[in-house]
Amino acid sequence: MPDDTTGRRPQGFSTRLSHAGRAGRGTHGFVNPPLVRGSTVLYPTCADRIALGKRRLDQVLVYGTHGTPTHFVLEDMIAEIEGGTRCQIVSTGLAAITTPLLAFLGAGDHCLMPDSVYGPARNFAGGVLQRLGVETTFYPPTVAVAALDGLVRPNTRVLYLESPGSHTFEMQDVPALSAFAHARGLKVLMDNTWGLHFFQPFRFGVDVSIQALTKYALGHSDALLGSITTAGEADWERVRTTTLQLGQYASPDDCWLAIRGLRTLGVRLDRQMQSGLAVARWLAARPEVHCVLHPALPEAPGHGLWKRDFSGAPSLFGVVFQPRFSPDATRAMIDSLDLFGIGASWGGYESLALPTTGFVTRTAEQKDFGGPMIRLHIGLEDPADLIADLERGLAVLAAHAG
Repeated sequence: MPDDTTGRRPQGFSTRLSHAGRAGRGTHGFVNPPLVRGSTVLYPTCADRIALGKRRLDQVLVYGTHGTPTHFVLEDMIAEIEGGTRCQIVSTGLAAITTPLLAFLGAGDHCLMPDSVYGPARNFAGGVLQRLGVETTFYPPTVAVAALDGLVRPNTRVLYLESPGSHTFEMQDVPALSAFAHARGLKVLMDNTWGLHFFQPFRFGVDVSIQALTKYALGHSDALLGSITTAGEADWERVRTTTLQLGQYASPDDCWLAIRGLRTLGVRLDRQMQSGLAVARWLAARPEVHCVLHPALPEAPGHGLWKRDFSGAPSLFGVVFQPRFSPDATRAMIDSLDLFGIGASWGGYESLALPTTGFVTRTAEQKDFGGPMIRLHIGLEDPADLIADLERGLAVLAAHAG
């Protein structure tokens, strides 16, 4: 169906990724924008320097820390992927979390965070933010909006969301929570790394979207980056100003790698989504498994919210084993796997497995998930080979359990 304004047919995700950031960026005939590094920027006159300095929040060459054309291409691509208007690239996924928290919170303020939040975000709230005089309350991630109302204080400034939780995969009702927050004057910050482009945060009321580009955007487990995207100009100015004041900077080499990685993101995501679902379904049918925490599975908790709000799913999910198995048995199983690496992060081409501890650090609720847990990331390997490897691992699990 043609687009109402251009008369053109709406373009698919992979098509947009192939062409995003290429027009008007000085490619000099090459398909890919060049890598631009630099620190000092020279100006023709002092007047030019003053004029450009006044535009330091824009995509202009002011000084190296303000960004280069390589940064700007990546920022435009991420803003397009998430449906935002402006994006700020920072050095890591964690920096993408901490920078907007510092932008919207100050001494005496209060923040609400889900109990399932990414561990380093919790550590930042209990460390740096607490030292700065900001208090954080951790709420149950699936809390009803009416119950959340009792946690809001006169000094509450931010409602932080992460849907699904990065270890325990609870889905949050983002549009309902966003409406609740805006009715009380709160900013809604959301870690959308799992959602990537499958979840369009600004359609559901999110003010600031956070992503660890280290994951699927880069896609090759060889660099670190983060992004902060906004829809509103005032929010953008606050994020951009805080980023510059912190001296937060991302390597242009890593940005160039992310641009390169994004060109193939569509095909990688599709393959990994299908492989992840195949492995998740196989595990869900195994007698050793209590349940699989993959929101795209019909029987998984939160599936209704996923089906309503998401267009797809990446290949990261949790597995809960039957209670007769011990955490030691699950670790022995992971140790026995040949094709799954034991390491942090995810979104690369390689499969990963980790024991899950996200439920241990909770303070708002002590939830029993029914047994010991692991987290799996499914890479680009043949899913039949991964299933065979897991089958051998389940034999070790059973043997270790006696």
